Amino acid sequence: MTVSSTLPPGLVAEGERLRLRGCWTIDQATEIAAALRGAPGDARAADATGVARLDSLGVLQLLRHARRNGMDFEAFEFRPEHHALVAAIEDVVDERPRGRREYGFAAALGRLGFAVADNWKEIVALVSFLGENLAKMARMAKEPRRFRATATVAHMEQVGLDAVPLVALLSFLVGAVIAFLGSNILADFGATIYVVELVNIAFLREFGVLLTSIVLAGRTASAFTAQIGAMVSREEVDAMRVLGLDPVDVLVIPRLLALLVMLPLLAFVADIAGLLGGMTVGAYALDIPPQAYFARMEDTIKLRHFLVGLSKAPVFAMVIGLIGCLEGLQVKGTAQSVGERTTSSVVQTISLVIVLDAFAAIWFMQMDW
Repeated sequence: MTVSSTLPPGLVAEGERLRLRGCWTIDQATEIAAALRGAPGDARAADATGVARLDSLGVLQLLRHARRNGMDFEAFEFRPEHHALVAAIEDVVDERPRGRREYGFAAALGRLGFAVADNWKEIVALVSFLGENLAKMARMAKEPRRFRATATVAHMEQVGLDAVPLVALLSFLVGAVIAFLGSNILADFGATIYVVELVNIAFLREFGVLLTSIVLAGRTASAFTAQIGAMVSREEVDAMRVLGLDPVDVLVIPRLLALLVMLPLLAFVADIAGLLGGMTVGAYALDIPPQAYFARMEDTIKLRHFLVGLSKAPVFAMVIGLIGCLEGLQVKGTAQSVGERTTSSVVQTISLVIVLDAFAAIWFMQMDW
């Protein structure tokens, strides 16, 4: 170590130029702050070639001093061996105040335009991802060796079996709530017995598959995004490509197949649980014995209501799986990106499932199905 490298930090004013000397490291943080506080405010440049040792704290202190006093940091001279450190610190430090949010009509219109453009890009990416998966599923039918049975079964357990208690409980309670609300209104007309039809039609056509899809959108889509996003951030997906493996074959298709198989089964469980919830309320609160409830159900229930509800399950399964996996593959490699994409996948899946269900309900009613 040279003698100059042991000197404390200091500076000398030479007109509008500061001449720095000594060590400007974290060990001398107090001395550095004191030296900069004593620097004249009219200085416009600095010569740091006399600094023997310099670390990130020293560069950061000089950069902040320059910005506080209106100095051009480009006019600071450093030793050649310090240039890389100074450039790195200058790139990552940005203390510019955030621009104030504008609330005028033009600004609101601009934000709306950017939001529409972003949403359109997401729609295009989702449709493109759907086409890619359909093409690779067709390729998998021709090349069965690409099918990963173990991964598919594992995801079926995670997506389906593990979700049965939650789906059954929520559907049972919602069925009970529908029966309660319907009975309060129908009792005014002396038609309490029609609670049976209300619960049956509501659950078989709408609530069974919709509740199941919303639960899986929050539970499964977020899990898919977090799992794949973590693999992207750890560069495991890049490693798969280096090994000649297709991430869609390995990560996406097993999850899609698991959802396509398990969501209709979970919707059936939700239908049964919802009907049992309505029957429980009828037996204990509406004086409708289970025998009478089942008899009324047998007389009025129609198979088409069950088929209409079940026909929507594969569509919702594709939406949940595609959005969850696509958002995971779009992670940029940071923990913040994983969180943002996970939130985005949940919001997108729930919103799109409800929108598609609304359009499907209108279409089926217009078709008198």
